[in-house]
Amino acid sequence: MTSRLFPRTPRLDGPDAATVRRTLRDYFTATFDRYESLFETLASEETYVRKPIPLRHPLIFYFGHTATFFINKLLLARLVQERLNPRFESMFAVGVDEMSWDDLNDAHYDWPSVAEVRDYRRQVRELVCAVIDHAPLTLPIGWEHPWWAIVMGIEHERIHLETSSVLIRQHELSFVKPHPDWQPGRDSGPAPENRLQPVAAGVVRLGRDVADPVYGWDNEYGRHEAAVPAFEAARYLTSNGEFREFVEDNGYSRPEFWDEEGRGWLGFTAAAHPTFWRRRDGEWRLRLMTEEVPMPWDWPVEVNCLEARAFCRWKAAKTGLPVRLPTEDEWRRLYDACGLADIPADRPAAANLHLDHGASSCPVNRFAHGEFYDVTGNVWQWTETPIYPFDGFAVHPWYDDFSTPTFDDRHNLMKGGSWIACGNESRADSRYAFRRHFFQHAGFRYIVSAAPAQVPGSLYETDRLLSEYAEFHYGDLHYGVANFSQSLAKLCVAAMGDRPARRALDLGCAAGRATFELATHFERVTGIDFSARFIGLGVQMAEQGRLRYTRTDEGELVSYCTRTLAEHGLEETRSRVEFFQGDACNLKPQFSGYDLVLAANLIDRLYNPALFLGQIHERINPGGLLVLTSPYTWLTEHTPREAWIGGFKRDGETVTTLDGLQALLGRHFRRVGEAVDVPFVIRETKRKFQHSVAEVTVWERV
Repeated sequence: MTSRLFPRTPRLDGPDAATVRRTLRDYFTATFDRYESLFETLASEETYVRKPIPLRHPLIFYFGHTATFFINKLLLARLVQERLNPRFESMFAVGVDEMSWDDLNDAHYDWPSVAEVRDYRRQVRELVCAVIDHAPLTLPIGWEHPWWAIVMGIEHERIHLETSSVLIRQHELSFVKPHPDWQPGRDSGPAPENRLQPVAAGVVRLGRDVADPVYGWDNEYGRHEAAVPAFEAARYLTSNGEFREFVEDNGYSRPEFWDEEGRGWLGFTAAAHPTFWRRRDGEWRLRLMTEEVPMPWDWPVEVNCLEARAFCRWKAAKTGLPVRLPTEDEWRRLYDACGLADIPADRPAAANLHLDHGASSCPVNRFAHGEFYDVTGNVWQWTETPIYPFDGFAVHPWYDDFSTPTFDDRHNLMKGGSWIACGNESRADSRYAFRRHFFQHAGFRYIVSAAPAQVPGSLYETDRLLSEYAEFHYGDLHYGVANFSQSLAKLCVAAMGDRPARRALDLGCAAGRATFELATHFERVTGIDFSARFIGLGVQMAEQGRLRYTRTDEGELVSYCTRTLAEHGLEETRSRVEFFQGDACNLKPQFSGYDLVLAANLIDRLYNPALFLGQIHERINPGGLLVLTSPYTWLTEHTPREAWIGGFKRDGETVTTLDGLQALLGRHFRRVGEAVDVPFVIRETKRKFQHSVAEVTVWERV
């Protein structure tokens, strides 16, 4: 180990440009050097091109990947104008996780020699140093600043410092060799007896502001607040010794402790113990990065999320207590309760973190944090929380696939950092997630709580039609045209005047915006739509107060959106709305007694509009209102030609839809006021919009 502290992630706001240049140059070169020293643990050229595990590229890819990342991002930021090696900058660009676009087929790769990649890294080093030394620099460096790409490259390489060390640890032992910069700790002893400690209830507030002067990844920004009930947490991380009880109780062969995903993983791997445990001559040993050692029973066990969950179920069965992994919110509550802060810049961390205390885990009872140990450091801690975006999340345009591919409910968050978690990784605000069957230097701390784990939804709606309607209802305004649903609700409220405003029906509610808008005036509003998919959007808004969806920009390119009721001033309406699936031409009897029915852009989408119009008076209280809107786009794909109520000639005379409405509604309604045109715009892509005009008529039940 080098005696000098590995540089921390720096502040980006000063005090002056010259100081920031020196700081970033040091940060870059120290990271670049440390990364290259990691690969010096590989024993031969063959080691670079042999895959440690089938799900990842060989290590030659990762040796080149972090260097090409600098070039690709500096080009995007226009800090460099030309590529150094187009072949490398394509070959080493992507392929670090099991994503749909990754190509892990070795037949498609003619890997260069280690010497060629090393020489390429030398060229990248010189270029990045030249940029840092000479590129124009104004302070502070923020999210949109060109120099953000430089820090992004450095932090990215620090991530791969850790993930590559895990791959080296998974390589055959004969393929690696010890290195003076990567010496593990040697302290070990009996595993301490774990016990539960109380953690008081409290409120956690997560999410960074873009004005924060320290670099962050896109998923760290935004807002999240939660009240966390009191719980109990294990004093120590789960040690090898404590986990041994699960192994010796045949925990890996008892399906009742494994969920469906875990049983699938067990069937594929035939695992019977943690992946880094080795059985030699009747004794347990532990595989470290470059060697095997007698099992340190007081070190934290390192497992994937599926194994950690199975242990918790086993522990719950043994104790009768509701044992589980903590959520991200509960981990943060523990962190706050212990009064912790990010590691200092000028002295070693009071945790096994940032390579300050060796290149391995250490005993779980070495670093005390109040009544607990290893709240941060030693190993990452699995949580029950699949990574999700905070409110206000935005994708950084220079790295649009850092977070969003993991918003799939299959990547769980890890918190606290490991012995090799450096830079951004070491910060409490960091949010890294891996697939539940993947391995990192990760273990877990279990908690006991009667409250179920609150897991926010992480998925984005990608169905193009649903996304367009989510944007139409809750998204941006275009070409100065007001939100259609909001305009209709205002028109409805104005038409109601002094009439009773107890119950309203939003029929054909689609994504539900008008339902919420009407609830600002009515005591109770029901939204009904024929499409269960549309209803799902309204239900999600009512339950969570937010929607997440993708918007098509061009071709396969999308942007990611989060919309909330709060931003539209509608948060308080959530308790006054309800959503149901239903057929407007055949509504259930309970949907009646309304003071207002809004049928927005519905009648020209019904299979029998005359049937609907002939019965709707039965649903409305005397003196109540029916508000109809439509662009009168009659199409045979929705309504048979013979069922149209207007938009044709009869006996040589023009029959408009308004004529048809008057004929069908005249017996039970009188029209109030004149018809009004209300425009609306639907976004299809970034450069294609559908601009329409609906005619609005108001009818009073007589």
